[in-house]
Amino acid sequence: MPSASDLPARVARRSRSEARIRTDRLQSRIAFILQCGVGAALAWWLAGDVFDHRMPFFAPVTAIITLGMSYGQRVRRAVEVMIGVALGVFVGDLFAHLFGNGVPQLLVVVVLAMTIASLVGAGILMTIQAGVQAAIITTLLAAPGQAFTRWVDAVIGGGVALVISVLVPATGLQRPRQKAAFVVEEISAILRQTATVIRTDDGELAGATLQRARASEGMLDELRSLASEGVAVVRLSPFRRRHLPGAQAVADLLEPLDRAIRNLRVLVRRALVGTRRGEVIPPAYTALLDDLARSCDDIARELHERHEPTAARAGLHRLGERSTVIDAGSGLSGEVIRAQVRSMVVDLLVLTGMPVDEAAELVPVSGRDRGHRDDHEVVDDDVDEEPT
Repeated sequence: MPSASDLPARVARRSRSEARIRTDRLQSRIAFILQCGVGAALAWWLAGDVFDHRMPFFAPVTAIITLGMSYGQRVRRAVEVMIGVALGVFVGDLFAHLFGNGVPQLLVVVVLAMTIASLVGAGILMTIQAGVQAAIITTLLAAPGQAFTRWVDAVIGGGVALVISVLVPATGLQRPRQKAAFVVEEISAILRQTATVIRTDDGELAGATLQRARASEGMLDELRSLASEGVAVVRLSPFRRRHLPGAQAVADLLEPLDRAIRNLRVLVRRALVGTRRGEVIPPAYTALLDDLARSCDDIARELHERHEPTAARAGLHRLGERSTVIDAGSGLSGEVIRAQVRSMVVDLLVLTGMPVDEAAELVPVSGRDRGHRDDHEVVDDDVDEEPT
């Protein structure tokens, strides 16, 4: 147990760690914060000076809301939020102009705006924004001669935000590639943790590892979002069309990564089952997990360095050949683990840019595998063999 004398040092380390986390958070958001500032100022200038609207409050507000609520999925959500805000402002302006302000008017206009938004096929985000903006408009009387200018201001602010979303994507064109590298690093860490489970027969660690493997799906979902936005941005922006091959290359990583993670979950769950049942999992099979983790590290490093991860192919080829060796003393869980390693080798070779048929040929068929499923076929991992 740490002594009281260690307390100041631990507090200092914790403080430095917290300061670093907050600094990193600010650095990751500074570009977005600047975009909101520029968008708000530009929207105010356009509505006030170019369109000669007095106090164009909704122009900068809409710009900030659209940029903020679309952060991470800029193009699609920017359009959605902009339409929702503009629709709410228009309905509120129209209703207030015809029927004035009051509690009954507020109830009716919010319901009406959200109903119209739903009828035109809006998502929940757009529907909520329609209701919020309609409520604001209804409770704030327009200045004389300014009827419906607030709706125009909202359109101006949303348009400015949409332009910024296309020209300056929030994620940056390198973020999807970096996220892909982090996903591969997570696969590597789970493989190493699984090898530890097998060597130590640690049932508690096995359960935690399975939960970690299942949670990796969330990382993949985030990568899908980032990759989709990256492709959308470079297709829409005339200034970024040259980046389309790179953005598409990252999007192409999704399918093999998805297959690898699904195979990984089967592998980890089988390690948990084998540990609970006391089955024999040969040390040579556990060594395959260590080597597969090293290949993942090689792939992640090249992705971080913005290179096509081809350097890992030789190691994966050797690993595929080694996986053909069957240990006669292995139990069922050991053989499932060996089969999943073989499947993941194919998945990772495809991840390096190799066609799936060519990747499968680099993993020779072993005696016990003949007549069974292809090595790169994913086992259904939706049903556990045992409650976990």
